[in-house]
Amino acid sequence: MKIQCNLNGTPTEFNCLPDRRVIDLLREDLGLTGSKEGCGTGECGACTILVDGLPKLACLMLAAQLEGTQVETVEALQQTEQGRTLMAAFSEEGAVQCGYCIPGMEMASLALLRQDEPLTREQIKEGLSGNLCRCTGYVKIVDAVERAARVKGEG
Repeated sequence: MKIQCNLNGTPTEFNCLPDRRVIDLLREDLGLTGSKEGCGTGECGACTILVDGLPKLACLMLAAQLEGTQVETVEALQQTEQGRTLMAAFSEEGAVQCGYCIPGMEMASLALLRQDEPLTREQIKEGLSGNLCRCTGYVKIVDAVERAARVKGEG
């Protein structure tokens, strides 16, 4: 099946089986290895990507679902000031240890930061609730999103 989408800001077309998992398509076919597969069952959030601006689990999505969408992977974070600010906040707050969950955490955080209203700590916790971290814990991660939100508010 021919699938067309906008991937990280670039119109992209690829051929694959419509039932190919998006995580496999990204990592194996397209070489975008930033998204991780932690559980493969939608429990950990390590594979979170943005599809039309919303966080989605790539391990649960099928390639056919990408047709006509805007897809962003963690590789796209470096392309925008907001993404670079978010990555810096994670580093500055010590929110990165093993790094396995971080791509998914950052993508879910980016979706939160794009909301128009100011974020409360509780909204950040709720927005990240589908992403698991076993190393850092959540306090530093929430602190990082708050830091990035403050920078957004200043800009």
